[in-house]
Amino acid sequence: MDTAQLAAFVAVVDVGSFTRAAARLNVSQPTVTTRIQALEQGVGTPLLERLPRGVRLTPAGVDLLPYARDIMTLTERARQAVMSGGQPHGRLEVGTVESLTTYRLLPLVEYLYRRYPDLRISLRSPACGETIARVRDGGLDCAFFVDSAASHADLETVVLCQEPLVLVGAPDHLLVGRHRVTDDDLLGATLVRADHGADYHQGLERVVAPGAGHERPRILELDSITAAKRGVANGMGMALLPLVAVRQELAAGTLHRIDWEPPFRVYTQVTWRRGVRSAAVRALVDAAAQVIEDQLAGT
Repeated sequence: MDTAQLAAFVAVVDVGSFTRAAARLNVSQPTVTTRIQALEQGVGTPLLERLPRGVRLTPAGVDLLPYARDIMTLTERARQAVMSGGQPHGRLEVGTVESLTTYRLLPLVEYLYRRYPDLRISLRSPACGETIARVRDGGLDCAFFVDSAASHADLETVVLCQEPLVLVGAPDHLLVGRHRVTDDDLLGATLVRADHGADYHQGLERVVAPGAGHERPRILELDSITAAKRGVANGMGMALLPLVAVRQELAAGTLHRIDWEPPFRVYTQVTWRRGVRSAAVRALVDAAAQVIEDQLAGT
C-alpha cells in the first residue's frame, strides 16, 4: 500500500462516494477506483462495499481506517515540518466544551493566534461521550474536556487543573439558603443541562436518579451555558456548572449557590493520541498549562 491509495480510501469514506472523492483529490474517478482496488489487493480483502447510494466499510475497512488516517496525518505533518522548520503551523482540530472555550481557552487561542501566524485552530464541541473517540480515530488532533481523572492506554492526557463545580439556582429557589442540602433533597428537582459534551452532568443525574417512590427528575437541555444561566435565574430549575462559568452571576446575585457538594471531582484535561504529538499540539498544550496557571493565580 502507498499514501495515494490510503488517501483515496480515506476520501471515499469521508465523502461517501468515488465520484466526490475524485473531485476532492482532483483526480479522475477511474483513478480513485484503481487505487482502491490496488489497496484491497495489497491487503488481501475488500475494504468497501459498493451500495446503490454510496459505500459502506467492511469489517476490514473499519480496522484499517484509523491506521490510514494516522498515516495520512503523519505524512502531512512530516512534509510540513520539513517546510516549516518545526514551527507550529497548519490546521489544528481541537475538541472542547463551551465552558472551557468561553472561560478558559479564549486567551489561549489569542496567544497562539498572535505568536504563530501560520497556525489555524478550529474549536469543536462533539456530542457528549464522543470526544475521546474522535481523538482516537484522528478526527480531532487533541481535546480539552472536564471529567474525572482517568488514563487511557492509547492516549496521552495532562490534567491542567481541578475544576470546581457549583449547583446554582435562582434567588427564590426552594433549596437556596438551606444549610447542607443532601442528595435526597435534590430528588424530584428540575435540572437545567447545558455545556454540550460535558460529562459532569451525568454525575449529577446519577445522584438524582429515581429510586422507589420517587419520580424521574425533569431535565431541560439547553444549547448554551448562557441560556442555562438565564433559565435558572428565571426559575426554570437548578444547574450544575463550573464555578468559573458562574462567578460573575454569583457576585451579582442573579444566581445563588445551593449548599450541596458533588460526590465526585472533575478536572480540566487535554488529551491526544499517544505517539502523535506535532509541534502544533505541543505548543497548544504548553500554552494551555501556562494560561490556566495564570488564571488560577489571578483568582
